[in-house]
Amino acid sequence: MVDSWVNAAERIGSDLHLELTGPGGRRAALIRALREAVRSGRLAPGTRLPPYRSLAADLGVARNTVADAYAELVAEGWLTARQGSGTRVAERAEPLRPAARVPVKAPARARGPRHDLTQGTPDASAFPRTAWLTSYRRALQQAPHEVFGPGDPAGRLELREALTEYLARARGVRTAPDRIVICSGFAHALRLLFGGGVLRGPLAVEAYGLGFHREILTAAGVRTVPLPLDEHGARVDRLGRERAVLLTPAHQFPTGGPLHPVRRAAVIDWARARGGLVLEDDYDGEFRYDRRPVGAVQGLDPEHVIHIGSVSKSLSPAVRLGWMVLPERFVGAVLDVKGEREAWASVLDQVSLADFIGSGAYDRHVRRMRQRYRGRRDRLVAALAEHAPHVVATGIAAGLHAVLRLPPGTEASAVKAAAWQGVALDGLAAFRHPETDMPAGDGLVVGYATPSEHAYGPALEALCGALPPP
Repeated sequence: MVDSWVNAAERIGSDLHLELTGPGGRRAALIRALREAVRSGRLAPGTRLPPYRSLAADLGVARNTVADAYAELVAEGWLTARQGSGTRVAERAEPLRPAARVPVKAPARARGPRHDLTQGTPDASAFPRTAWLTSYRRALQQAPHEVFGPGDPAGRLELREALTEYLARARGVRTAPDRIVICSGFAHALRLLFGGGVLRGPLAVEAYGLGFHREILTAAGVRTVPLPLDEHGARVDRLGRERAVLLTPAHQFPTGGPLHPVRRAAVIDWARARGGLVLEDDYDGEFRYDRRPVGAVQGLDPEHVIHIGSVSKSLSPAVRLGWMVLPERFVGAVLDVKGEREAWASVLDQVSLADFIGSGAYDRHVRRMRQRYRGRRDRLVAALAEHAPHVVATGIAAGLHAVLRLPPGTEASAVKAAAWQGVALDGLAAFRHPETDMPAGDGLVVGYATPSEHAYGPALEALCGALPPP
């Protein structure tokens, strides 16, 4: 059977969009369209045009029509034709230039910070590219054909099974694959739970936390009620008529420190007595340095806790994968909100992460980064002891950031001084709930995980230069 012109064109040609309009025949319209494409600059000098057969098939014209048009434009100097090189736009064919205008000076762009000590981001240069690529290739080779179709809103079973084993072993979570729903991160989980109407407010939250999360909740019509903090974590004894409470029990964000065991038990008692719910943000539970790991609150009562985690701190925020470990009664409602197909989390990344966890590469990466970040933490503490002994770093037994406690009334000036030194960081006040009655303290939230290894030393020097005197 003889191939059609379209099939032949698909084998040998490249796409070129032309509209054959205006007076005259097809040849005249093609010449006019090509001439205008070159004149306007849409076809730059040196651009190779499709062969006669390919363009003729795409436009539905005879091959001779295209050949004649090319020949005429070569004669006019718009195109060049050489044996073995095909037909190209002539190098001297200049596009039509607009009329000269008075140049407008673009506004000066602000220079970015030289040193990034913002919280919440791991060292991007430490992403395990080779190990991830190995898992990605292996996952693609072994994946069933259905992986390349519409995704299950619950997430790939391979990943949910891998997470069931990993979370039980590393975080003390009690669950099963059918109780896990994959999402793209903590913010996505909040949008599904509250924006989708699965949960309603009011919601108790810690007096210090991410304003971005409060904005998501406000947009969903959820009123947040702040709980004061002390050296033992959130004051869960202040819980009242709220429907749920959002906590960071393994490492309070941003002030640091785990929720005291007595309070962990107390918040579970509150949830059971009121039919309430605990939302557990386990954002950096893998990274602990000077204390034994603190297991997940979910392990105390899986039916009254939603455990939420992701790989944004342990691996990379570029891998948009997180998970919700749900009480059985919420699984169906969350899946209804997600819809019939997975629309957020890449299925290919899911099977790759499943392999990455199952092969042990994830554990190896976490242990390696735990050692690196502990070294960073120690260097920060040593630098403060040498250059600013009056500044105390707190919340440093775990996590990827520290809070530098400052003398009263110095936080705003320290943030400004850091900016002058080219250091990007946050003041503690940026995380304070606007309605809390908790006494305020001055401090800087310093993310020691963010810089690459070679950039960390200069960042510490600049930071110490911005700290207020005693």
